[in-house]
Formats: sequence, C-alpha cells, structure tokens
Amino acid sequence: MNAATEQAVVIWPLLLFAAGALGLIVFMLGVSAVLGGRHNSRLGNEPYESGIKPTGSARMRFSAKFYLVAIIFVLFDLEVVFIFSWAIAAPALGWPGYFAFLFFLGVLTLGLIYEWRIGALDWAPKAPRQYRLEAIESNRRRNLDAKPR
Repeated sequence: MNAATEQAVVIWPLLLFAAGALGLIVFMLGVSAVLGGRHNSRLGNEPYESGIKPTGSARMRFSAKFYLVAIIFVLFDLEVVFIFSWAIAAPALGWPGYFAFLFFLGVLTLGLIYEWRIGALDWAPKAPRQYRLEAIESNRRRNLDAKPR
C-alpha cells in the first residue's frame, strides 16, 4: 500500500463521523424550527418557576464564599476519583501503592485542615460578639507581653 492509500484509510472514519455529527445538528435544528411552537404572549415569555410567580432579578449576587466552597467541593470530589481508582488497582500496586496512597491521604487531610483553619469552610460570618471577644483576647495578650518582669 502506498502512503496516500494508508492516509485515506486512516482519515475516512473521522470524515464520516464529522459529516454525521453535522448532519444530526442540522436535522435537529431544522425539526425544532418546523415543529416548535411559536407564540409571543406575555406569559409565554416569562420563565416557569414551578408554579411560583417569579420575583426579583435573576442576576442575584452571590457571596464569594459560595464560590470558594463550591471550588473546594469540586477539588475534594475529584480526589474521590483518585481514591476510587486506587481501590480498583490496589491488589496490583501492593505495599508501595498503599504507602503512596497513605501519603496522598495525608496531604489531602493537611489541605482540609488548612482550609478549615483559615475559615474557608465557614458559611456564616462571625457575629459582632465574636469580634469583640477576639479583640479583648488580643489586647490581653498584648498587655501581658508588654509588662516588664
């Protein structure tokens, strides 16, 4: 077989797949345009909220804390994928794989402790009383350190 024939043999499934995907997209858009409903009533253009009348704007502002907790959740959720794959391959990995897994869990635990200590997992802001107590404690520590002995 010459080089041109080998290349054609390799590329034709890709071209067939691309043509099929584009054909499916055109077909789905065409069918929805022909069979889709067309009405411009006031109620038809409003979002459906499970029978509840929508109030306010959909452009609500979320706290950055929400996004931080969401990112942390995704991070630890991905770690579960690694733990699951290790559990499947554990018999083949043996003791070195077990110790590597323990190291991985240790790093993961240290990361969780760090995030907990910096307050990344706290949903609610501190109450004003907690701020006052922390200020009193820090002043007391400062005064104890400043006293001559």
